[in-house]
Amino acid sequence: MSTPVDATETFVRHRNLLFTVAYEMLGSAADAEDVLQETWLRWVRADLDQVDDRRAYLVRITTRQALNRLRSLERRRESYVGSWLPEPLLTAPDVAADVELADSVSMGLMLVLETLSPTERAVFVLREAFGISYAEIAAAVDKSPAAVHQIASRARRHVQERRPRRTVSAQQAEATIDAFRRALETRDLRGLLAVLAPDVVAVSDGGGIEQANPRPVLGADKVSRFIVGGLTRHAATMTVEPALVNGGPGLAVFIDGKRDGVLTLRVEDDRITGIYYLRNPQKLTHIDTTIPLTLR
Repeated sequence: MSTPVDATETFVRHRNLLFTVAYEMLGSAADAEDVLQETWLRWVRADLDQVDDRRAYLVRITTRQALNRLRSLERRRESYVGSWLPEPLLTAPDVAADVELADSVSMGLMLVLETLSPTERAVFVLREAFGISYAEIAAAVDKSPAAVHQIASRARRHVQERRPRRTVSAQQAEATIDAFRRALETRDLRGLLAVLAPDVVAVSDGGGIEQANPRPVLGADKVSRFIVGGLTRHAATMTVEPALVNGGPGLAVFIDGKRDGVLTLRVEDDRITGIYYLRNPQKLTHIDTTIPLTLR
């Protein structure tokens, strides 16, 4: 017979997995934590003696709660001020070393997932990132296995069409981002142009709290001038520190000694093709704490 201690130990053992599922579905650590709380409340009320696979059951509860929240978030984001970016996570080196995990939580993929419907996102995440069977996913999203198979195929095509196609090694990406960091700190316009792709896009998210461009900035010339003229204009001093963000290299920006935001960059063919600057303080509450993630 199961006991409260047994239920707690099981939940704690799978907590990092459940958080990763919720975060990949929601793009928000704060919302993922709320989903885990809701999952816990349902878990402790369940008759665990009737549960054959406790891990699968926990993932099912988490998925359902995340889907409910994702649908409510869609309505909230309709009134969001300016561009919306996923919440960045400070991650440990072991996340970056796990290629599959790092890819599944990368900012590039998280942005693509934002273009899926809630059910498509849930199915894609559970199938592609966690390798969960169609039958288990069907139970989590209240669809037939055949319908889930079709949704997974459609979502996979959608993601493949939109995610970055050209990849570079971690060392190449770090070298490019380091060159960007040096140019940013010295306000070197030519240095920025040297590492930016001609079709680079810059997106900033202030959430209506901090100043940010309401629309994406396109093109190397406009992006470089936006960065030098906008980000550094009022700064007496600016420092930019390397950080592991969402399993890849990122940058923490400090202006006059105060954290201003977090930069994540997409690097393709030794050039930066995407710049994502998160300034909304409500999305930076987890950036000082390393978040453990896992696909297992």
